Amino acid sequence: MAEHLLIDLGGTHCRVGLALQNKLDPETVQRFAIDPFEDLSQLLQTYLADKPRGRIHAICAGVAGPVRDGSAQLTNHNWFIDATTLQRSTGIPDIHLLNDLQAQAYALDDLHEDALQTLVKGMPEPGGPRLVLGLGTGCNIAVAHQQKDRVFVPASESGHTTLPDAPGFRPLFDALYKQAGHLPIEAALSGSGLTRIHAFFSGETLTPSQIIAAQPRKTLQCFVSLLGLVASNLCLSHMATGGLYLIGGTARAIAPFLKPMGFTDTFHPRGPYTDILKRIPVTVIHDDNAALLGCARYLSQKE
Repeated sequence: MAEHLLIDLGGTHCRVGLALQNKLDPETVQRFAIDPFEDLSQLLQTYLADKPRGRIHAICAGVAGPVRDGSAQLTNHNWFIDATTLQRSTGIPDIHLLNDLQAQAYALDDLHEDALQTLVKGMPEPGGPRLVLGLGTGCNIAVAHQQKDRVFVPASESGHTTLPDAPGFRPLFDALYKQAGHLPIEAALSGSGLTRIHAFFSGETLTPSQIIAAQPRKTLQCFVSLLGLVASNLCLSHMATGGLYLIGGTARAIAPFLKPMGFTDTFHPRGPYTDILKRIPVTVIHDDNAALLGCARYLSQKE
């Protein structure tokens, strides 16, 4: 019987799974579109309707939004998540809320090697901080710090820090400013950001999947170059000498274009710090259950 209920709550979809003895059971994972549900409690009631609940004593949820004082507001949806409400609606006493990127970073040591694709080789520093950059409905990061046999991942909302002032991107940023006045990174580096970049160059509005299928060079070149620039800044900010990991649907879709379109041309050059960047390997994560694995790891460490 399951001991832990694990949740990966994004801006459009939610994955839920059960863990026994701190290990995710992949057979229990279900994916839901969140729009048909009034709130997370209703979604969980649907999931748990045919599940044994007697020994489920903890919930860990990775939530796509800032978590504060036991509650979270989704950044790209109107749902408000409250630990007390979840406790009352599920009858499960122990509730933990994390940012979804925190959960994904907690998963790094539990991912199967088949889920990791090296895009840029490097020489990672053993035990060095590892930075996970999520590109999907939104954009954010988390940094995994190794502390003996434990992992510590502080919260971050770097996806809503301002895009860098780079001369080659200023016309694009002027256009984005009309839609998002604080010019957050995720206004450009996300699924919707890819759509905005393509509209800037072409005047047409396409979905991210349509853009990837059409492979418009200007759009993809701009996205890849900007990604290299932003990722370089973030890696230096956190001295992510253990590696850069890209995760999320947009990250996986754009991954084949990184090398041919010169990702390292903007990721590596940093004057006297260029050698540090060249040693940082870049890896894409192909595991939709990563956040659930991270939630299981988090609860395991708590116990």
